[in-house]
Amino acid sequence: MKLSGARIITECLLEQGVDTVFGYPGVSIIRVYDELYKKRGKIKHILTAHEQGAAHAADGYARATGRTGVCLATSGPGATNLVTGIAAAFMDSSPVVFITCNVDEALLGRDAFQEVDITGISMPITKCSYLVRSAGELAGTIREAFALASGGRPGPVLVDVTYNATVEKAEYAYLPKEEHFGRGRSERLMRRGEKVLTQPETDIRDVKRLAEMLKSSERPLIMAGGGVIRSAGAAETLRRVCREHGIPAVSTMMGLGALPSDDGLFLGMAGMYGSDAANRAVGQCDLLIAVGVRFSDRVTGDAGSFAPGAKTVHVDIDRAEINKNVLTAHHIVGDAGKVLSLLSAELKGYGAPPWAEKDGDRELSAPERIIKTVEKLAPGAVIVTDVGQHQLWTCRTFGFSRPGQLITSGGFGAMGFGLGAAIGARIGVKDTPVIHITGDGSFRMNSPELATAARYGLKIISVIMDNSSLGLVRQKQAAEYGGRFYQTELAGGPDYVLLARAYGLRGERAENEKEFETLLSDMLRSGKGGIIDCITDKDEMI
Repeated sequence: MKLSGARIITECLLEQGVDTVFGYPGVSIIRVYDELYKKRGKIKHILTAHEQGAAHAADGYARATGRTGVCLATSGPGATNLVTGIAAAFMDSSPVVFITCNVDEALLGRDAFQEVDITGISMPITKCSYLVRSAGELAGTIREAFALASGGRPGPVLVDVTYNATVEKAEYAYLPKEEHFGRGRSERLMRRGEKVLTQPETDIRDVKRLAEMLKSSERPLIMAGGGVIRSAGAAETLRRVCREHGIPAVSTMMGLGALPSDDGLFLGMAGMYGSDAANRAVGQCDLLIAVGVRFSDRVTGDAGSFAPGAKTVHVDIDRAEINKNVLTAHHIVGDAGKVLSLLSAELKGYGAPPWAEKDGDRELSAPERIIKTVEKLAPGAVIVTDVGQHQLWTCRTFGFSRPGQLITSGGFGAMGFGLGAAIGARIGVKDTPVIHITGDGSFRMNSPELATAARYGLKIISVIMDNSSLGLVRQKQAAEYGGRFYQTELAGGPDYVLLARAYGLRGERAENEKEFETLLSDMLRSGKGGIIDCITDKDEMI
């Protein structure tokens, strides 16, 4: 049957099982919104205050649920407002399909009102960017976009649709999602082959070699990254491998939750702001098995002197990551969970010699004690952070126990990520508490998303570490620039308590830890979200 391009878009969303989209309308995408109106009983649209908030919400939804997030925006500034959110999803391998609508095809390249080459802009920060010029291309392209977003190493895909393509009619036939890899696959998808869509086959000989390296090692160490979180079942397999064979482990920031923080074999987060035990183990191990790790500069520091006494083995689904930042003695290309399962089978009867120890108890700073209070009152909550000191205090201090419990912008480090991502997570997980830990600098960037939380009655508790400064930059100014504090002092408000109340949310202020515990406990019991403004000392350092 022949349908308009706009309707084909919504029919394809239903094919994919999409029941929630995030976005902000505009004239170029108005026909798509008219079709969404007709399907409002099947697809829920979450209207955010800003397109960046929609992008982060779709990303947070994807991270919290494991499903592909969907975000919609109009042409020009609507599309460019997505860029930070697209980059954040790309750096952390989060599957999101972004659908934008551009001007009419006849106006492309003529500097028409709100025209922008969003496919060109987004190309470096997506797995693929498409410009669809006719309705007949839409079904195949959208099916391909979803396959690419979730296949292999996950990531964002952008589909830009000209206005005329939403108006024109084309033949459309419903195709169940499970058939998209068969007769419904587009010619382009067939030309791409399986490499970008499916998990690469692991060579068992590579796994056997790793097993032999382990058996001859005296100080083996596993480093778990975001790939372990993204791979279905990989965290459970990693826990079994570590426990059955006594292999200690550390994680990157994006790998937190792969092993429970209270596991005797988990030494903590490694890297620039990691634990002493984790970094000591990396420095002393003779075999480092890095699984789903990018080896970012925050983890390695000087890559040339990273893990100096170790043979490094890299396990990753993306061949492009192998030997990119750290040269390896051996590598295995494959899905983290499958490789770990194969490795476990090769290690029957093996036990690693004990050699690494966890850190003992340390004195916590006041901000860290706030984080510990959050853990005590809501140990199973999904924790969403922004970027800065509060993020690092959270990652160092909170006892994460499962994959996906931490949602943070690790690779791109996008301030303003947190509230939008918390909205997506709240909609995705529904019954699990969602606590947004942020700093006043980050919170000010996307605070209008409080309107979204209020509009949809979302119970999100934002804990603001309010030190009236850009804390991490100020810390660097103190340590390396002689205390010349310039443009890092945040003055002039707003009053976050009054701001929350202006949006119809609860707003409270905690001057000390006892007040914070009382307020958080009461807010968790209530049915309403809001803000707790925690007054902290700007001289508290990581």
